[in-house]
Amino acid sequence: QVQLVESGGGLVQPGGSLRLSCAESGFTLDYYVIGWFRQAPGKERERVSCINKSDGTTYYADSMRGRFTISRDNAKGMVYLQMNSLKPEDTAVYYCVWGHYCGDSEDFASWGQGTQVIVSS
Repeated sequence: QVQLVESGGGLVQPGGSLRLSCAESGFTLDYYVIGWFRQAPGKERERVSCINKSDGTTYYADSMRGRFTISRDNAKGMVYLQMNSLKPEDTAVYYCVWGHYCGDSEDFASWGQGTQVIVSS
């Protein structure tokens, strides 16, 4: 059974850091991408970052590059999103997603339940 489970969200002050985790299981392919999307209230889903599970190639949205870092631990079946210098506009529900390439939201076949991140003083 394919499953993605996020954790690590919470409340953080502006300028602070959080690390989101995604536990993946049930995927039998060797070549695929794990990504992070986010959705703020009243806004469309936004692609944050992706990582290729086999070769580690990464992608970042422009507004996150330099502040966010995606990484993987294939042995543990984990993908992480380290978020630094957080801003109030980073407040959103963050979703871990699975797909064949780092495309738009409709290109990802599996989604986790999401974890809430709130950046506020």
